[in-house]
Amino acid sequence: KSPAILTALTLLATFGCGESNTSTQTGNADAAPTPQLADHPTHPPADTPPAQTPTAPALAFELPALDGTPTHLADYQGQVVLIVNTASQCGLTPQYEQLQSLHEQYADAGLAILGFPANNFGSQEPGSDEEIAAFCEENFGVGFDMFAKLSVKGEDQHPLYTYLTSEDTNPEHAGDITWNFEKFLLDREGNVVARFAPRTRPDAPEV
Repeated sequence: KSPAILTALTLLATFGCGESNTSTQTGNADAAPTPQLADHPTHPPADTPPAQTPTAPALAFELPALDGTPTHLADYQGQVVLIVNTASQCGLTPQYEQLQSLHEQYADAGLAILGFPANNFGSQEPGSDEEIAAFCEENFGVGFDMFAKLSVKGEDQHPLYTYLTSEDTNPEHAGDITWNFEKFLLDREGNVVARFAPRTRPDAPEV
């Protein structure tokens, strides 16, 4: 199940990108550490600043969380990210349940699900951020990160969605958002690697 997500998650274990995933480690935890040669240090001197990984363009945005806390999407770089525009009064709203299931199953492996409420389609997200938060908690026990309501299309489209849908910035997965619960999958380096239509359930075999 979830081959696209699993493929993105397992790139860490296969190629050693980013920090190690403890769920993939094997061997004896009590084994003696491998000695290091004194004349071949493996770490830079203490006064050398750590190398900075450039922020991926898709994550170069700051948005308020559902509770109003300013949040830099760059903080998610190094994780596999699933971006979803959500709504509380849509026929697809039950997808919250599958999204929460994915969160519970894969969060520890490095999956971050980011929900972006939007009222662009049929006025199906009319509530305030506080009302959306209460709805998500009471009906689906949502534990993944949710952001303040924004616009995913039109003249007031948020720059994040301008980036995700533009031919200039995301040519392989460009195109207008067609409805609630459209999904973009980003790998650990912040590259958009897949896009799934609204009716494609989060637990569908291809996701």
